[in-house]
Amino acid sequence: MINPLKLSEMLSQASQMQEEVQKKLSQTVVEGSSGGGAVTATMNGKKQLLKLQIDPAAVSSLSGSRADVEMLEDLVVAAVNDAGRKADEAIQSSVQGMLGGLKLPGLG
Repeated sequence: MINPLKLSEMLSQASQMQEEVQKKLSQTVVEGSSGGGAVTATMNGKKQLLKLQIDPAAVSSLSGSRADVEMLEDLVVAAVNDAGRKADEAIQSSVQGMLGGLKLPGLG
C-alpha cells in the first residue's frame, strides 16, 4: 500500500525539480553556426532564439540573385538547427545530471 505522506513528499520534490529544470533551461545559452561562422544563432535551453548574427561579408557578397538569397536563407536555417541540437544536448545533460543517472523513457 502506498503511504499518502510519502506520495505527497514525492510530488513536492518532483515539483521542485521541475522548477529547477525550467530555471536552468532559461539560463542555458548555446550557439550554433553555419557557413564557417558566416551565420551564428544563439538560443536558450527552452529553444528560444535569442540572437541571430550574420557576418557582414556574407551579405556584401550577395549579388542580389535569388540563388544567393536562398543560400543565405539556408545558412540561417542550418545555424538555428545547429543551436537547437546543442540546446537538446544541454537539456539532456542537465536533466540526467539532476536525476542522478536515473533512466526514464524519452530522456535518453
